[in-house]
Amino acid sequence: MNTFLKAVLLILVAILAVKFLPAILALGFMLGLSVVALGAVGVSLLAAVVFAATVFGAVLSPLWVPGLIVVGVIVLLRRSSRRPA
Repeated sequence: MNTFLKAVLLILVAILAVKFLPAILALGFMLGLSVVALGAVGVSLLAAVVFAATVFGAVLSPLWVPGLIVVGVIVLLRRSSRRPA
């Protein structure tokens, strides 16, 4: 390819880049806003799931707390029944 054609092509590409710069910046800004919005939705969804798990655990505590106490007593009894070597 001729050097003159390369220079003309480079000038045309530079003109097109400058011409489309506002559209490219607007597209990048909108993409950034959408990423931030999706991040906020994800964080709030995660907070809602953690809250639901906490409420679920609190509601079911009459079932799992006595079971945890029984397991703790069994572990203490097994530990105290061992003889030192």
